[in-house]
Amino acid sequence: MRFFSDNAAPVHPRVMAAIAAADTLDTAYDGDARSRALDGRLSELFGTEVAALWVPTGTAANCLALAALCPPHGAVVCHRDAHIQNDEGGAPEFYTHGAKLYLADGEGAKLTPAAIAAVVDGIANDVHRVQPHAISITNATEYGRVYSPDEVAAIGALARDRGLGLHMDGARFANAVATLGCSPAAVTWQAGVDALSFGFVKNGAMSAELLVFFRPSLAAATLYRRKRAGLLLSKGRYLAAQVLVMLEDDLWLDNGRAANARAAELAAAAGARLVHPVEANEVFLHATPEEAARLRAAGFDFYDWAAGEIRLVTAWDSPADQVARLAAAIAAL
Repeated sequence: MRFFSDNAAPVHPRVMAAIAAADTLDTAYDGDARSRALDGRLSELFGTEVAALWVPTGTAANCLALAALCPPHGAVVCHRDAHIQNDEGGAPEFYTHGAKLYLADGEGAKLTPAAIAAVVDGIANDVHRVQPHAISITNATEYGRVYSPDEVAAIGALARDRGLGLHMDGARFANAVATLGCSPAAVTWQAGVDALSFGFVKNGAMSAELLVFFRPSLAAATLYRRKRAGLLLSKGRYLAAQVLVMLEDDLWLDNGRAANARAAELAAAAGARLVHPVEANEVFLHATPEEAARLRAAGFDFYDWAAGEIRLVTAWDSPADQVARLAAAIAAL
């Protein structure tokens, strides 16, 4: 019974069907009909003109976005627990050709304008100091916390005031929007976000993530960076097909809601064991090594986090009976 990561979840049947339907002759790379439809479909979803590029991984989406917003001699401000800092093997520095990451603090891996200002305002405008060029936030965060539209807008206002770009790592964007109940626009471009890494793999896709530029001009150089990085797949229609079907009838949101609901069941059973409020599909619990061993002996798979903490992640297809069994096991610890 696997609660290790939503990366391990199966591909949604509708995505499999869409991949099969795309298995016909069409133009190579991103010149096919499905890839060419992405800009229009995403512009419709967000209610503004966007440029949308498929990529095979979230790391690629994040790092291409940062490269578009930050030059090699600049810096990106992010949370010290951000995925781009701790879990991407130096890829942000690689894709930006050496840009620095400035680390800020915040509860639940969330940044605030004050935390960002504490970092950037202390950097003298001097050739000897690396100047900040962008901010990166994650929604939902690495601890399953969600930024509201107002919280993003406050950071967006700071970014505009300081002349910084704003990137959102949306590996679990569906889970965040499902929790917020707002439009995708309200928590992105209307709040000042310039680029979004729109996650689909954790939410039922096979191998497709999306980079959405709310400043479409940013896409021009990114097309060359994507090719140079070896990420321009010759049969891109299979990636585009996954994105398009996930957007049909709000499948992406339905999957996010399903995963969130399962996490809420676990949270209800955890009580005082919760390390963070559960706002998406990640549940962090206080558990001794002995308690963690008891859960594993009962057949549950999960990730050991910090000392005395474990992480449980639900997915769009987490079986109701397994979630119920895990909830009961947590309550019995």
